Amino acid sequence: MILLLAVMLTTAAFTFGEGEMRLLRFPAVHGDQVVFSYAGDLYTVPLAGGTARKLTTDPKGFELFPRFSPDGSMIAFTGQYDGNTEVYLMPAAGGEPERLTYTATIGRDDLSDRMGPNNIVMTWRDDESIVYRSRKQTFNSFKGQLFVANTSGGLSEELPLPDGGWCSFSPDGKKMAYNRVFREFRTWKYYQGGMADDIWIHDFETRETVNITNHKAQDIFPMWHGDMVYFLSDRDRTMNLFGHNLTTGETKKLTNYTDYDIKFPSLGDASIIYERGGQLYNFDLATLKSTYIPVLIKSDFASGRKTYIDASKFINTADIAPDGSRVVFGARGDVYSVAADKGITRNLTQTSGVHERDVSWSPDGKYIAYISDETGEDEVYIRDQSGQEAAVRLTTDSDTYKYSPVWSPDSKKLMWSDKMGRLNYIDIDTKKSTVVQRATAFEIRSYTGHPTTTGLLTPCPIPLR
Repeated sequence: MILLLAVMLTTAAFTFGEGEMRLLRFPAVHGDQVVFSYAGDLYTVPLAGGTARKLTTDPKGFELFPRFSPDGSMIAFTGQYDGNTEVYLMPAAGGEPERLTYTATIGRDDLSDRMGPNNIVMTWRDDESIVYRSRKQTFNSFKGQLFVANTSGGLSEELPLPDGGWCSFSPDGKKMAYNRVFREFRTWKYYQGGMADDIWIHDFETRETVNITNHKAQDIFPMWHGDMVYFLSDRDRTMNLFGHNLTTGETKKLTNYTDYDIKFPSLGDASIIYERGGQLYNFDLATLKSTYIPVLIKSDFASGRKTYIDASKFINTADIAPDGSRVVFGARGDVYSVAADKGITRNLTQTSGVHERDVSWSPDGKYIAYISDETGEDEVYIRDQSGQEAAVRLTTDSDTYKYSPVWSPDSKKLMWSDKMGRLNYIDIDTKKSTVVQRATAFEIRSYTGHPTTTGLLTPCPIPLR
């Protein structure tokens, strides 16, 4: 059997066309100029908004975390021009990037790493010194050290701290506010355990380190301006901007978002810029008001053009028709029916932006069951195997992740398990769902059944990790 599955791909990030864009990331501001990362490249745009100008065009990797030098003439950033993720420098108006660091590859070195990229540019210490965080000396991805790269080249200097993350220097450069634990890229919303970050201030002359937040919630991204240290905190659930007065010791909440978190703020000369809901906002330190920055990007969006992808390289589940004539695959988020010998391949779902998986062919050959997150949550669906009829959703109001539908031999019922440790079945005609067993440890990931005299399923679950 020769298998060739193809799917038409459209990148969601580009559906805005030439309108106002989203997915704008890692912004920095100086004066009336903004620099940010979009689709792996750096762009610049006026603080008032408008059409952004592209600064980098590296087709092989990402350019991230741009930071203006104190005088605004240069931009330091984290890039992947030469394979490794390293620190680079370029003129703020654009020009050839210069590589400043040379470190060994750590294996998991790119943006998809659960602890974020390596060698992330944090801030500038002065017009010649760039501070970056690196994991080159640690085997624990939660930990890293702060280093200083010089704009004229040479070996990096390690700051005299056991570990460090987001940081900002005092106006006189003698102290630094910083985070110790680096986990902004982890999916730990509302975490309040021992690895919740605080803001610490280190005095480079006395070598004293003081915790200025000491809160159970996440306090991250310190930004030192005058006698204030600004930072993000989720102590009120949504990540908002706070300010800590070093003179009075008072901490004050400065923004009051309740929907989207503030992400990746950066201190400029007179304001703090940040991303929120994929868009950019600027918080003026004099007026304490945030302003939305409308950004347009005009490009050919080559990486977002519709294209054909070989989905056969992304098969995760499969089942065979009862008569052996066809095979159904769950591949790259769609459901495909493929002829065993000769015949057409059918994409039964064709749902870009929806993930379908865990396919199962009914014993009578009529239907294919699968799990889909089309509603935003996992639900069980069935569909006519020929693809001529619309899908039927069997379950509603899902509260967790679902696994592996299994048909009863009479094709009248479906059994599945879920992340809550439950084993369930549903009647296809009535859509009545029943919980038949609940695990006391782990999840139920292996099960089967047989029809009794009443046509119900008798499960044989095997709890597995």
